[in-house]
Amino acid sequence: MADAIPPSIRERKYIRNPLLARRQMVVEVVHPGRANLSRAQLQEELAKRHKVSDTQCIVLRSFRTKFGGGKSTGFACIYDSLDAVKKFEPKFRQIRNGLTEKTDSSRKQIKEAKNRGKKVRGTGRRVAAHKAKRAARDG
Repeated sequence: MADAIPPSIRERKYIRNPLLARRQMVVEVVHPGRANLSRAQLQEELAKRHKVSDTQCIVLRSFRTKFGGGKSTGFACIYDSLDAVKKFEPKFRQIRNGLTEKTDSSRKQIKEAKNRGKKVRGTGRRVAAHKAKRAARDG
């Protein structure tokens, strides 16, 4: 394993997406004779290639290893700023990248708040939803 070929990273289908303030591409990693590269290693390598100062602006997703190993393919988005990441990326990916913290709420609390909201109809619906949200947060 010590004489394994170093991994090579190739980018395909590179697109500049100004509406979402990002560059997006398909990333192919060839890593024969070794396990996959970690997300952190890939982020650092892409940051060097594209001259990005903050690695949190790089979002990697949908990586799959080909059958038999040796090659992985996934998708990368390089955002122009952290504000763009927070604006356009889904919350679960922000949590995965370490940008935000996961809020802890029990499943039962969520269901109770939902059912309280269903009981109110008409003009008081917005007020009841607000009260349910505050009760779940405080309780």
